[in-house]
Amino acid sequence: MTTKKGQIKLGAFLMNTGHHVAAWRHPDAWAENGLEFTHYRQLAQTAERAKFDMVFLADGVAVRRDSSLEALSRSGQIVHFEPLTLLSALSAVTEHVGLVATASTTYNEPYHIARKFASLDYLSGGRAGWNVVTSASEAEAHNFNREKHMEHALRYERAREFLQVVTGLWDSWEDDAFLRDKASGIYVDPDKVHVLNHKGKHFSVRGPLNVARPPQGYPVIVQAGASEDGQDFAASTAEVIFTAQQTLAEAQAFYSGIKGRLARYGRSPDHLKIMPGVFPVIGHTEAEAKEKYDQLQNLIHPKVGLALLSGNLGGFDLSDYPLDGPLPDLPETNLNKSRQKLVTDLARRENLTIRQLYQAIAGARGHRTIWGTPEQIADQLEEWFIKDAADGFNIMPPYLPAGLDNFVELVIPILQHRGLFRTEYEGHTLRENLGLPRPANQFTAVSAAST
Repeated sequence: MTTKKGQIKLGAFLMNTGHHVAAWRHPDAWAENGLEFTHYRQLAQTAERAKFDMVFLADGVAVRRDSSLEALSRSGQIVHFEPLTLLSALSAVTEHVGLVATASTTYNEPYHIARKFASLDYLSGGRAGWNVVTSASEAEAHNFNREKHMEHALRYERAREFLQVVTGLWDSWEDDAFLRDKASGIYVDPDKVHVLNHKGKHFSVRGPLNVARPPQGYPVIVQAGASEDGQDFAASTAEVIFTAQQTLAEAQAFYSGIKGRLARYGRSPDHLKIMPGVFPVIGHTEAEAKEKYDQLQNLIHPKVGLALLSGNLGGFDLSDYPLDGPLPDLPETNLNKSRQKLVTDLARRENLTIRQLYQAIAGARGHRTIWGTPEQIADQLEEWFIKDAADGFNIMPPYLPAGLDNFVELVIPILQHRGLFRTEYEGHTLRENLGLPRPANQFTAVSAAST
């Protein structure tokens, strides 16, 4: 195949025992790893050895209780580290791979987030990234003095202002503000410190931040929303999008739609990397890959499958509907609107029963599942890349550590042989490796424009 300019970007999406809802039951999976640092250290070092751009940790600030206690008791993804704490530890045992964590704009304050990610950027030498989310479960609201989750449009309105405050705080100090001149006794140039004094609808934040400007200027901004509000937010602010599409045509439409919005914000298409999630099951033959996939599917307990499906449909309770009947018509959710639409569209397009639908999303939760030989996996990634459906992929190993090891040992060498993936890191920071520019300090830019 003839490739477009550039190479594929890759993220390693790490989730406890793996992404399949029954991963912890697989005989090759580490079941006791939600709070084991050695497990994550091995995974991060494996990703770095393979030259992945980043490792990525999702997060939510609640134990999901939109399902039965029986379903909860059978889940292997209940407890896990707070991601910024974990990534700070991983920064000391890695040198090149990017470190990206999820943090909610609904259940945090801007000063906290600005300070934590700036600190991670320093600890890692410029490898931090923030996955900006507005949260998607009622359970989180109940842990933060709320009876229900904030309305969808209001969450995005708050998120826009939240990000504006965070970037303003990151720009509190100019890059060369700290003189540290022992002879004169001047530690910082007073003309190069900027007090934000933000007063908006949702936040009042004076500043400045008590961490200097991050090595990358800003940690890389990642976003995952695919609703109309989410896409517009991403087009104006995101530098990486983790998205979910099932078909090449859907992915191409999303890709062209998002890239087409960038000009209205004065942005170049090259300054936003679109990386769909991919759940790869790899075998030496097609039959072996299918057998591996079926083995995982056979480990799904119906209660767990229903709970997973409910979460992906906005919390709608399906327990009173027959498992082998069709998905009923659902009211629009206030939670994850884009994921509800994706899963509903999948059910209608392929005429799936409720049981078949939870089996279809049990691994990838609405992201794309691919299985086959290493060459077939590489072929499918290459096709989406060269046909403008993706700039890269967020790899979702079915179970860990073997799922990541298989991809690294079997698929990465094929991509490298085809010239589709790096053999060495291009730079020292996550921005440099992703090919993203370092943002200018907004206060300096305004001052320069007025002279």
